[in-house]
Amino acid sequence: MRAVDIIIKKRDKKELTSQEIEFFIQGFTKGDIPDYQASAFAMAVLLNGMTPFETTDLTLAMAKSGQVLDLSKIVDFAVDKHSSGGVGDKTSISVMPMVAACGLPVGKMSGRGLGFSGGTVDKLESIPGYRVDLSTDEFKKQLKEKGIVVTGQSLDLAPADGKLYAIRDVTGTVQSMPLIASSIMSKKIATGVQAIVLDVKTGLGAFMQTLEEARELGELMVDIGRLAGRKTVALLSDMNQPLGSAVGNALETIEAIELLRGRAPKDYYEHCLHVTAHVFVIGQRAKDLDEGRAMAEKCIADGSALEKLRVLVQAQGGDVSYVDDISKFERAKYIEVVPSPRSGFISQVHARLVGEASVALGAGRAKKGDSIDHAVGFLIYKKVGDKVEAGEPLFEIHANSAEKLAEARAAVLSAHAFSDEFVSPLPLFYE
Repeated sequence: MRAVDIIIKKRDKKELTSQEIEFFIQGFTKGDIPDYQASAFAMAVLLNGMTPFETTDLTLAMAKSGQVLDLSKIVDFAVDKHSSGGVGDKTSISVMPMVAACGLPVGKMSGRGLGFSGGTVDKLESIPGYRVDLSTDEFKKQLKEKGIVVTGQSLDLAPADGKLYAIRDVTGTVQSMPLIASSIMSKKIATGVQAIVLDVKTGLGAFMQTLEEARELGELMVDIGRLAGRKTVALLSDMNQPLGSAVGNALETIEAIELLRGRAPKDYYEHCLHVTAHVFVIGQRAKDLDEGRAMAEKCIADGSALEKLRVLVQAQGGDVSYVDDISKFERAKYIEVVPSPRSGFISQVHARLVGEASVALGAGRAKKGDSIDHAVGFLIYKKVGDKVEAGEPLFEIHANSAEKLAEARAAVLSAHAFSDEFVSPLPLFYE
C-alpha cells in the first residue's frame, strides 16, 4: 500500500477502505508520510467528500493513533462540550466551570484557532502561566482531584488529529465536513468522556454556512458518537454575527470570566445557560432543560462557578489573580471607539469579516506556528435588530499597530449593514 495511491483514489472520488484509511493515518502519525502528502489528502477530502463509513473509519483511526483513555476508573461520569468554531465563541471558558461547580466532572481537550475561528486554548493562554500541554497522567490526576481540566491536545491522545489540524489551518482545508467531524470526535473518543454536547455553528461566521450543512455535520457527529458508545447531542446555533461582544483572546477571556459574575451580554449569557442546561441533562444531573438552567443560574449567583474557574486556572499553573482582577490582562497600545456612520437598525454584523479582521490584527494565525497577540481584538456593541443613532459607539478596536488599526476600522465598518426599517433579532439556536 502506498500513500500516493490512496490520495489518487480519493482524488478520483472513490471510496477508501478502512484499511487504506488506517494505513494513511498510521503512516502520517509516525512521520513515514510527509506533510505535503497529508495536505494533498486533506484537499482531496475537501473537494470530494467522504461517505459516513469513511468518516467514521477516519475518526476511529485518528482516535486510535495514540492512547484511548478509560475515565470510568477515575470518575463515575465525565462530560465534554465542544463548539464547531465561530467568532467570539468563548463559551467553554464559562460553561465548563458551571458544569463542574454542580458536581459533574469535565474533561476537555481543546484546539487552537483555525482560520478566522478562535481557539479556547489560545484564549486561556492570555492568563499568564496557564498550561495547555498537560500529559495524559496530569489530565487524569487533575480530573480526579479537581473535577475539571481544560487543556490543549495531548501528544499521546489522537496525535494524528493534532498533526492534521495544524496542516488544515494553513492549506485552505478547514471547511471540510468529514475533516471537521473526525477532528472533533476523535479527540472526544480518545479522552474517554462518556457524554458529549456539540455546539454546531451555522451562518456567515461558521464553517457550516447553511442550516442544512450544520444539520448534516451535527447528525454525522452524533452518529459517530453513538457508534463509539458515547451519549451525544448536537445543538445548531447561530453564527451570522459574533457571539457576545468580545472578539480576541484576552478580551474574550475577560467576557467569559465576567459572565461567571453575572455580567455578560444578553446573547452570550442566554447561549451559555442553554448549553449548560443540555450538559446537565445528558450528564444525568437534571431531568429537563428548565431544571438544568436553574442549576446554572444558581452556581453563578452563589459564586461557585467563578470559584471553579479559579480552581481550574490555579491547577494548570495560571496566575489566578487575573480571574480576580480583570484589569491585569494585557492591554493593546491603541484603543479606539468607532461611531456609527448613520442612524437606523442593524441588519447585519458579518461574523466572518469580523473574524478575519481580528486575525489581521494578530489575534489569529496566517500560517502554521505563527505567534498570537493576545491583547488585540474588538468589542462589538450592536446586534442585528438593534436601533442605532449616527455618532453612537458602534464598536471598539484594540490594536498594537496604527496601520493595522486603520485597516481593522474599515473592515469592521464594512461588516455592519443598516436598514431604515425594523429588523428582527437573530435566533440563538435553531434546533
